[in-house]
Amino acid sequence: MLSPLDIHNQEFRRVMRGYSEDEVDNFLDRVVADFETLQKENAELRSEVEELRSRVEQYKQLENTLHNALIVAQDAAEEVRQNARKEAQLIVREAEEEGGRTIKAGELRVREAEEQLARLFRESQAFRARWRSQLEAQIELMRSDPLQSPVVRSDPPTGAPASASPGDTTLIPKSGA
Repeated sequence: MLSPLDIHNQEFRRVMRGYSEDEVDNFLDRVVADFETLQKENAELRSEVEELRSRVEQYKQLENTLHNALIVAQDAAEEVRQNARKEAQLIVREAEEEGGRTIKAGELRVREAEEQLARLFRESQAFRARWRSQLEAQIELMRSDPLQSPVVRSDPPTGAPASASPGDTTLIPKSGA
């Protein structure tokens, strides 16, 4: 490649009927000046191109980094979603199990209360039957003739009538009032 100095130092042979030496020298001076300008511009443009290429490479690396970060973020988000779903399912399952246990415990308490109520009802019925039987016996005693009914006593220390008890064997007639 020619340099401006090569153009400036170029000499041509002299021949008859050739070009005007001054015009050729002036033209070559202009060519040298323009060539120097073009070379400077070319060097600046090459430098700028290199700088732009470097920036493009940085942007490509940044793009790749962002792309990889986006993929990692998407994967992480999907993993978080899956973990959240699993945790939600676990919470629901635990709540259902706890609810089942609570229901079973409640049902057991209801059964126990029903059984206790039934037992109390049976005891109440038995108690009523005993009282009814005792009251009927008392009514029967009251309906019978008081003078004809013997009263059972154990030892009458003062002569007062005693009430009948199952272990007493002494019969004492009641006095009429």
